[in-house]
Amino acid sequence: MEHKEAPWLGGAAPAPERQRGRSSCGWQCPRCMQCDTKFDFLTRKHHCRRCGRCFCDKCCSQKVPLRRMCFVDPVRQCAECALVSHKEAEFYDKQLKVLLSEAGATFLVTFGNSEKSETMVCRLSNNQRYLLLDGDSHYEIEIAHISTVQVLTEGFPPGEKDIHTYASLLGSQPGSEGGNARATGMSLQYTTPGADGVTQLKLTAGEDANASRRQSTAWLAAMHKAVKLLYESRDQ
Repeated sequence: MEHKEAPWLGGAAPAPERQRGRSSCGWQCPRCMQCDTKFDFLTRKHHCRRCGRCFCDKCCSQKVPLRRMCFVDPVRQCAECALVSHKEAEFYDKQLKVLLSEAGATFLVTFGNSEKSETMVCRLSNNQRYLLLDGDSHYEIEIAHISTVQVLTEGFPPGEKDIHTYASLLGSQPGSEGGNARATGMSLQYTTPGADGVTQLKLTAGEDANASRRQSTAWLAAMHKAVKLLYESRDQ
């Protein structure tokens, strides 16, 4: 596993409760932080490589790859962390390849309140830090500067129940979760260094049921999975 895979899911800062758990663990931790078993000569102490907390062997027996921290081989993790790491491993093996594809995905792109859309190819940069848009113009949007993401799904206009809203990738909980309807577009807000306020951008998949539409839908689904994982893993 190369180090360049780490930034996409490694950008979210650990939550305060995780930091407290890690600092309070150390070598002074006398009991398993899951089952409260006391450590002794026979019951050894183990550390989860993801959250850093102390566990007995029974509560920290799973070994799972941890690509966001650049561990090449599977490492010991507690059950809670192992579940998230399994999801991340699936993302790296499947959805991330879609986002990084050189061919990208074609969308109708609208900036702000403009009524004019431009056909552009969208993809994730190789270092996974920028969203690249190429058409008559070229844009590079830094992932870290994206504040809000909305994944629009088929059959519901913006604002209805089946819109997935993620307000601040590094902070708050998703605003709402809909069902498993197919994604048809994505709306995001981001800041630009040196500029005031936020910029709104909307990506809409084409209407034609062709290879380009299928590729765009697959890209949106992969992006949706990526954003969800950022939320689910931000406390890990």
